[in-house]
Amino acid sequence: MIKPSITVAVCRAVVLGLVFCSAGLLRSESLPNIVFILVDDLGHADVGFNGSTYYETPHLDALADSGLALDQAYMYPTCSPSRTALFTGKQSFRTGVYTVPVLEKGSAKENIFSRWTVGLEHRGYSEILAEAGYQSIHLGKWHLVGPYPTEELAMEFPLKQKLKQPDPFDFSWVEHHRTEAVKAYYPEGRGFLKNVGGTYRGDPALEDGGYQSETGGYFAPFTNPFIEQKEDDDWLTDRLTDDAIAFIEEHQEQPFFINLHYYTVHRPIRARSEALLEKYLKKPGDPATGQGEGENREVHASYATMIESLDDNVGRIVEFLDRSGLRENTLIVFTSDNGQNGGQSSNHRMRGSKGYIYEGGIRVPTFFNWPGKVEARRSEIPVGVLDYFPTFIDLAGVGDYDGMLDGKSLTPLFSKDTEAFAERPLFWHIASQWKHGTCSAMRKGNHKLIQFLADGKLELYDLKADPTESNNLVDSEPELTANLLDELVAWRIANEVPLPPNSTLLH
Repeated sequence: MIKPSITVAVCRAVVLGLVFCSAGLLRSESLPNIVFILVDDLGHADVGFNGSTYYETPHLDALADSGLALDQAYMYPTCSPSRTALFTGKQSFRTGVYTVPVLEKGSAKENIFSRWTVGLEHRGYSEILAEAGYQSIHLGKWHLVGPYPTEELAMEFPLKQKLKQPDPFDFSWVEHHRTEAVKAYYPEGRGFLKNVGGTYRGDPALEDGGYQSETGGYFAPFTNPFIEQKEDDDWLTDRLTDDAIAFIEEHQEQPFFINLHYYTVHRPIRARSEALLEKYLKKPGDPATGQGEGENREVHASYATMIESLDDNVGRIVEFLDRSGLRENTLIVFTSDNGQNGGQSSNHRMRGSKGYIYEGGIRVPTFFNWPGKVEARRSEIPVGVLDYFPTFIDLAGVGDYDGMLDGKSLTPLFSKDTEAFAERPLFWHIASQWKHGTCSAMRKGNHKLIQFLADGKLELYDLKADPTESNNLVDSEPELTANLLDELVAWRIANEVPLPPNSTLLH
């Protein structure tokens, strides 16, 4: 056989390269842009589209009304496990994150103390999207790396005591976090082209005084070392939106992914302006939710100004997408990382708040909006925190991802409700304690079963008939309780879910 000349071989390689390159370009051009807005501590009832008459969210309401509003969307009770599960698509026990490390209460006997840094063996959706051709930016809260990551990763697990963090005004960690070794755990090491404001911190209050400081981190000058100072800086939420829009404008010729994880409305609560504060102080409260009423009225009013600012900024993004001709090919995803913080908002319609496994702690406002691609309606189908990763890579056309995923793509829900989702169980496992003891929980259909891990105590609620989880059905529904418990225990066994040392359970 006569071998082709080197020149011919090179020509063939060039032609093949051009073919593959063209195919890649065509694929990229057909991909939807994605704007993923994650708010910090925004409760289910803190938006108009879920019934609030006190907080004002006209831009969010318009997007929810013209998109898919999910009434039964869930996260974990606190931000660390939610954000870890979002990023990796895995149940948080697989990364060893159960709650915010500094919040944990009790000893190593009662807790499996949480990790902070997500190891590089756990790939994030941004890494897969980058490989699929997306140009991505992270803005705002990151919280997937600890203050001392190299030391943490060298520790022996399970930990004997919980992890700690520096005082807000202690910046001794910054130089270490700018090293190549630590940058691997930051957005730029995880597929994002840029990081604006993401650190180990769970709040923006990095100045002297922390929560008690005058600005609370929300007003300029910003002390966050990963936000470049600009002369016209004023309000953090505005600044993050400015940078998001600038990135879209720069990368609009390619598919883009905007990971816009606002610090708002996390504590410390700061009124956006005196005029807005006065507006909400004069506004009647909402007796149905308790918003704007009682001894926390002034806090609720300040919180309302932060929500209005959030809404205004989402409106700015939509207006820019419309004006730039990008809206038709852009999916906007909106949600929160856990329920409302009980000290800053209120919801009498649900039990509990941030930190609790009850509905007020884990149900969050959520919608998907994509003109012409997502059918406008409200859906009662339960969805969970683990479903975002598979949804994102599904939209990116990634059909060969072989990593572990505990959720499923929600794209079938864009056009219709499906029975496959309706009866799918959702699971939680919290092996360290904060607001209450360690527990596992599952929701299936309309029922939620909670099992506390220390003593095996059970609670069962019919969420449709009893949304405030006031009537424990364990004694009145023994067969249902037994069936759900069998399924919960089988899930723990199949997934080798770890139990805290003081648990009386066998599995």
